[in-house]
Amino acid sequence: MAIEVFTWCPKVEPVGTTSFRNKSAKFAYGYEQRAKDGINNRSESWPLTFVGGREKILLIKNFLDARAGADPFYWTPPLGAQGLFRCDSYQTSPLGADIFSLTATFEQAFHP
Repeated sequence: MAIEVFTWCPKVEPVGTTSFRNKSAKFAYGYEQRAKDGINNRSESWPLTFVGGREKILLIKNFLDARAGADPFYWTPPLGAQGLFRCDSYQTSPLGADIFSLTATFEQAFHP
């Protein structure tokens, strides 16, 4: 199955978080030794909000539902290169006048 591309644009000014996964061992006198944990120890997380009419939000919702938090999709974060991401959950909210918002967090994924 081909990996699809997420093409919808979020509201402006999303704030991403970059995290590093490390192993550490603490020793006497406050000394700590740290090392990268695996080859993909750097990952990104992006909380995003999409606002639009019923049809647009339903398309995004259906895209995320089809992957059920398990299958990755391609997405291009601001200042970054296209990569694999997953979405474990999302929230929808009616804003009135048939306008809705959908808030989701995209977590970077990696191929085995």
